[in-house]
Amino acid sequence: MNKGALLNKLLADEQGQSLVEYGLLLLVIATAVVVSARALGGRVNTIVQELLGQLSR
Repeated sequence: MNKGALLNKLLADEQGQSLVEYGLLLLVIATAVVVSARALGGRVNTIVQELLGQLSR
């Protein structure tokens, strides 16, 4: 098999594209989870601290 035929075969193979798309989707989801956790983290901590304060009375 010559280099041109091998290159055409690799370019026609779409399995690698699917893997890249899944990877990008996973990256977007992970980023959204991290951003949400950071945004809500302080608020959740405040609520928990208030509840613990009320329980310790």
